[in-house]
Amino acid sequence: MTRVGLLLVAFAVALGLRIVLGRPDVAADVPAALVFAIALLVVAIAAGTRVPVSPRAVLIGIAGLALVCAPVAFEHVLTAKPVYGTQGFAGWAAAVVVVATAEEVFLRGALYDATERVWGASAAIGLGAVCFALLHVPLYGWHVLPLDLAVGLVLGGLRQGAGTAAAPAITHVGADLVGWFLR
Repeated sequence: MTRVGLLLVAFAVALGLRIVLGRPDVAADVPAALVFAIALLVVAIAAGTRVPVSPRAVLIGIAGLALVCAPVAFEHVLTAKPVYGTQGFAGWAAAVVVVATAEEVFLRGALYDATERVWGASAAIGLGAVCFALLHVPLYGWHVLPLDLAVGLVLGGLRQGAGTAAAPAITHVGADLVGWFLR
């Protein structure tokens, strides 16, 4: 089996573990999410993934954050939707930082690197986006697939542009944190 194949199997096992441990509400189960994150990080580390952080990667990540969050923020302003408070935010935010970072280290780090070596950057971006979209289906349902596929493509583009998974990790973590207030 190829390295990409092994990574995809490891990803499926980690996601399956999250689903089994997280029932009945996979999206809200923080311990299951953390087990998932740890599994992804272990696989990424075993694959030799490195995630260098540079000022350029940070700037690209912040630009990506603005790009991803702007439509939702504008919708809130235009429709006068309420902004949610901070009760329960701290614990949730800590878990989100770990999980979103682990997803990016795996998808835009280990999986991207392995796929790019074999099939090129476009395939790496596409495969990472498909995996990103599919991992959210058990959490939120099939209706999220198009949006998460689009976000996955943006995150992959950030990875390609920055040359490191640090940029999409900054975007992903930031978007999830902002999303708490704009849900």
